Amino acid sequence: MTEKIKKIFSTRQMVYLVAAFAAVYILWGSTYLAIRYAIETLPPLLMASARFLVSGAILFAIARFSRDYERPTAKHWRTSLIVGTLLLLGGNGGVVLAEKYVSSSVAALLVASEPFWVVLLSWLWLKNARPTLRMTLGLIVGFFGVALLIGGNLHSLSGDGSSTGILAMVLLLIATLSWAVGSLYGLKAPVPKSAILTAGMQMLAGGTVLGVVGTLRGEATTFDPSQVSSASLWGLAYLIVFGAIIGYTAYSWLLKNTKPEMVATYAYVNPMIAVLLGWFIAGESLTPTMLVGAAIVVGSVALITSKEKSDDPNIEEPVTETPPMVFAPQHECAQAASA
Repeated sequence: MTEKIKKIFSTRQMVYLVAAFAAVYILWGSTYLAIRYAIETLPPLLMASARFLVSGAILFAIARFSRDYERPTAKHWRTSLIVGTLLLLGGNGGVVLAEKYVSSSVAALLVASEPFWVVLLSWLWLKNARPTLRMTLGLIVGFFGVALLIGGNLHSLSGDGSSTGILAMVLLLIATLSWAVGSLYGLKAPVPKSAILTAGMQMLAGGTVLGVVGTLRGEATTFDPSQVSSASLWGLAYLIVFGAIIGYTAYSWLLKNTKPEMVATYAYVNPMIAVLLGWFIAGESLTPTMLVGAAIVVGSVALITSKEKSDDPNIEEPVTETPPMVFAPQHECAQAASA
């Protein structure tokens, strides 16, 4: 009977693992396409604000009734404001603005370059160990891939759209830098013990900042609710339910039940999912140059984030993995953190 029970639990654990990885791979990889549909008729920053305020409130409520809940302190909220601003305004805000002018595929692939910044900043800013030869090679190759992506995308732009497209791609790179800074800052700053509570607080703080900036940009005055399409509403709902709540829950569960380096594989699976969905569902075009650039970027990310065994257990490797453009659950996710 005992062996039979163990077999049942083993099978159930495997089902949970497959479902959780599918959620992190597919749901997070599909958020770029969902953003594209959401901002077709919704103001970008206000859409992102609504997404994170609702998601943050739900996660905060879940954490409030969990066993490891602790009342947030003023320092916790200060960290949430700083990290939430860097991640959600600087990071996600940059993505939603850029996707008005570039495809979701290009956005996802350029955002995939974020581990490059994390490696450099963890060395130069946090004074971690110098990047290894493998990481350095990954950085050089990766930045070359980014250049190919930008160059390949220019062929699909013409006239005034060319300069706007270039600015949008530069904005995406700035967004990845902002995300990396926020993620690394959060690793050292005081946060609650609960990763779900931390994520909820960051979403609430970042969502508020997004709403303020969006209002200052005049998005509220030019917004006409009667013009909102069902596709945009479904896109927003998808981002809230699947991108944030289910995706993060699966990510948090995986960090507790499998190896961090396995969870970190989302960093190079998500872009491929985004490209396939953008091409298959939205009909986004990909030039041969962009495809080569995509392969180079994804390969370099795999090179950088893969764990390298060392004979010396005292050697500290740079932090290289960061969660996708949603939030940074630092405390519990230090090995894989971040999104």
